[in-house]
Amino acid sequence: MTATAAPLDVRHLFTAPPGYLNAATSGLAPRSVATAMHAAVDAWAAGAGTLAGYDQAVERARTAFARLVGVTTGQVAIGSQVSVMVGAVAASLPDGAQVLLAEGDFTSVTYPFLAQAHRGVQVRTAPPGRLAEAVRAGDHLVAFSLVQSADGRVLDGAAIAAAARATGAHTLVDLTQAVGWLPVDAGAYDVTVTGAYKWLCAPRGTAFATVGPQALEWLRPVHAGWYAGADPETSMYGCAMRLADDARSLDVSPAWLAWCGAAPALELFAGLDPRALLDHDVRLADTVRTELGLEPTGSAIVALPDPDGSRRRALTAAGCTVAGRDGGVRLAFHVWNDEQDVARAITALRG
Repeated sequence: MTATAAPLDVRHLFTAPPGYLNAATSGLAPRSVATAMHAAVDAWAAGAGTLAGYDQAVERARTAFARLVGVTTGQVAIGSQVSVMVGAVAASLPDGAQVLLAEGDFTSVTYPFLAQAHRGVQVRTAPPGRLAEAVRAGDHLVAFSLVQSADGRVLDGAAIAAAARATGAHTLVDLTQAVGWLPVDAGAYDVTVTGAYKWLCAPRGTAFATVGPQALEWLRPVHAGWYAGADPETSMYGCAMRLADDARSLDVSPAWLAWCGAAPALELFAGLDPRALLDHDVRLADTVRTELGLEPTGSAIVALPDPDGSRRRALTAAGCTVAGRDGGVRLAFHVWNDEQDVARAITALRG
């Protein structure tokens, strides 16, 4: 008999307003993150901010993220935005490469490949639920979001990765809408990218990539700067380039204050029971679906058709913060939400 996870209750770590159902757009800063960022701003204003201190925050965040997704710290690169990291992968593809994407995926995953059309990179799409069967011989890369932004659908990452391996294709997976509520194994893919400002509740401007050993051989460090050096402090001038020999060679110089907030945010989520986190978020979301007569999906995101915006207006009038996406309304349930938030949403939607 499988043991059940202890109930998760970390609401006291946040100052969340009632009805905030929008983690899929932007997470809320935990109290520890707000405290750390206030301290960092005060130190900056006083001239007391140091490179060593900022580096320590980056490494704390890198270590915590590696723990969250099951890889070593040497496989984790840091950056600013998902599109920047995907752009580095797109720029590393050979001329004429064939890329398979999920139809309707978020454009931070799709646009960087479309922007390589000038050198013959060819893009085709397939429905997200049929991506594995759409992989074919000659594909160089399969890129997709594990959890789709528009509707919260969770793709079968294992099946897609297996299909890609069978044809010799590489995999790039966006974990932005997954890490923070859905347990993931980043090592199952060649490259992953994650924006940390949503479910991981870090400041915007913080992102991660994980890079498998083989991928490190073909990825080009197109954004290389001093921070990607084997020794950043001696990599600030000149043309004698010596990059780090692990994923740090893909690092983008960090926005310091943002990483002061990212460190406690990542450490908070790395310290939570992943089963309890999954159970909490999905239980709330599936309760909404069940109460509306819909089938549970096992996703923390609830997406409902809303062509005229009436559902979103009703939810907003009831004090819920939600998002309109792709002709629907999107509700996202996370660690600060509880049954009262569920009841508020159901009442608004039934009304």
